[in-house]
Amino acid sequence: MIRIALVLAILGLAACETIQGAGRDITAAGQTLDRTF
Repeated sequence: MIRIALVLAILGLAACETIQGAGRDITAAGQTLDRTF
């Protein structure tokens, strides 16, 4: 049971980092679009 909990926790952290990274990418893309237009 402990191993399953650890795996779920690690997956959750990885998912959070991925979502944050995607958010940064979207923000950067929005900023470039603002500069272009």
